[in-house]
Amino acid sequence: MRVSRDQMQANRLRILDSASRLFREKGFEAVSVAEVMKAAGLTHGGFYGHFESKDDLIAQAIGHIFTAQDDGQGDLGAYLNAYLSSQHRDSVGEGCPTAALVADIRRETPAARLAMTEGFRSQIDRMAKAIAEPGAAASRRQAVGAWAAMVGAVVLARAIDDPALSDEILDETRSWIEGNLGETSKT
Repeated sequence: MRVSRDQMQANRLRILDSASRLFREKGFEAVSVAEVMKAAGLTHGGFYGHFESKDDLIAQAIGHIFTAQDDGQGDLGAYLNAYLSSQHRDSVGEGCPTAALVADIRRETPAARLAMTEGFRSQIDRMAKAIAEPGAAASRRQAVGAWAAMVGAVVLARAIDDPALSDEILDETRSWIEGNLGETSKT
């Protein structure tokens, strides 16, 4: 049976969505192509009609995650609240690929690392636009620092088994960023 172009595109998106979630939940190495295809509700044999290899899937899934999460909103306060929340911490498979995969990406292909780099850039650019600091260099510096603190806070909050300390890390990081950005953010 021949599959239409629209159905091929829909299948590809299902594969990317499934892979994106599974990679964030389990890491790249722990997820097989067969597992991705099963999660997408497709047969293993159809994989190579969409991707050259698992490495190709990894690189494309990273790009897909950042594209899907880039909502273009300029409300830095809302972004901080959502990112540094217990819901984001606890929803690894639906959350930020940076916080979920940053330790694993250094072992991946140049294409996967490039996709992660472009995702980092998009997040930093998004934050810099939301910071009302006079001058592009100052806004970018603030954005880089805030982004690094946010990612680090989520990574740490997920790594520990003390819920109170985990919440404290998220809350205090949000307060610290807000205090350092002061009146410079459009919140």
